[in-house]
Amino acid sequence: MGAIVINADKESNKILSELAKKLGGKVIDLVDEQYEDIALGYAMDNLKTGKKVSRNSIIKKLRSK
Repeated sequence: MGAIVINADKESNKILSELAKKLGGKVIDLVDEQYEDIALGYAMDNLKTGKKVSRNSIIKKLRSK
């Protein structure tokens, strides 16, 4: 099973969700924060390097900003 996420204006979302329901799809409404979480997770998956970073180097980098 697959899924798509479409980020559109309110009226377009209404039309698209009605169409999806008529086609037998399941529609789940997301608030902006949930959409951002999905997008961030997707970006993180695509940028994985497989390398490990020490806790100290992360703290050092955060403190320098």
